[in-house]
Amino acid sequence: MSLRQSGVDRPLLWAVALLSLAGLVIVTSASLQIGETRLGNPFYYGMRHGLYLLAGVGVGLFVYCCVPLTVLEKLRFAALPVAVVFLLLVFVPGLGREVNGSTRWIALPGLTIQASEVVKLCFVLYLAGYIAQHKAALETRWKAFLIPLGVLGALTFMLLLQPDFGAVVVLGITAMGMLFLAGVPTLRFLLIGLAAVALAAVVALAEPYRVARLMSFTDPWADQYGAGYQLTQSLIAFGRGHFMGVGLGNSVQKLFYLPEAHTDFVFAVLAEEWGLLGVLAMLAGFTVLGWRVFRIGHGLEERGFLYHAYLVYGCALVFCAQAFINVGVNMGVLPTKGLTLPFVSYGGSSLLISAAMVALVLRAGAEQSRLQARGRAQ
Repeated sequence: MSLRQSGVDRPLLWAVALLSLAGLVIVTSASLQIGETRLGNPFYYGMRHGLYLLAGVGVGLFVYCCVPLTVLEKLRFAALPVAVVFLLLVFVPGLGREVNGSTRWIALPGLTIQASEVVKLCFVLYLAGYIAQHKAALETRWKAFLIPLGVLGALTFMLLLQPDFGAVVVLGITAMGMLFLAGVPTLRFLLIGLAAVALAAVVALAEPYRVARLMSFTDPWADQYGAGYQLTQSLIAFGRGHFMGVGLGNSVQKLFYLPEAHTDFVFAVLAEEWGLLGVLAMLAGFTVLGWRVFRIGHGLEERGFLYHAYLVYGCALVFCAQAFINVGVNMGVLPTKGLTLPFVSYGGSSLLISAAMVALVLRAGAEQSRLQARGRAQ
């Protein structure tokens, strides 16, 4: 069966494939020196990233072929307990793994899972089901609006214990976006937004390292060898890239000047090696991805498939929010958050969960295409 006959959204599939292949190339380039120094194999991280990509393809095919969205809708309430279990597992001695002062990972034999990645998917599954069931009430009643915010607050509290402030921001944007699309009045968003800003200020000021990050973001050159070091090195990478870049493999910043060069700041290495053209191509890929996913969600909503639609909207918001924040951080227009670039940065958890989300979107789009074909036939 061809892609056209199966109803798969081909522009979306091509966008994801090209972003993933570009990610494999740039991760391999960005990690050569760190792989050689740490493990004696310059291609270690590149090969692992390739294996994660293959595993992601397998996960995506399984979800697309074997996971009906109607089944997910019936099991939507199981998503929250799963999210809570993953958030608790990071604190279990022997399972939780601490990296750079944060306990965000669950260490299993041969695999390390970042709990927040699983939580993002589980929260989208839950909130899509909640909106589908209570959409009318959300438009008129405060109580219906506050219930999902309470769930968000509980997950936020557990994420801040790790701490993972970046995941909190992505979840917050996703929740607000989905509820806004569900028709919640704007005034309620303004009131909740003011409360959220006040809470975020308290959380940010509670930890000295967060204050340092915020201050370094406003003027990274004031402390370029301290709190502003990572951002200044990223900006240097962008400056060296110019229009055409210095060429694949020729980055200087990845030579231990730029921390996390193959993960959170891989976009800066891409800008240095591929230049403005590479940056624009990458942004175009994410633009196509976001456009196609939102388009699929809109089509499903128009046909009355609310759960499918808001599941797709949620996936779109996760992708767009995380990409926007990562790019903004790399370019120095947002404070450092510690978020990966979807489909591009090194990281197995991010790739596998992103693949599952894309598969859910493609399956929803394929079901929509089949319904449209039946309607034309009748």
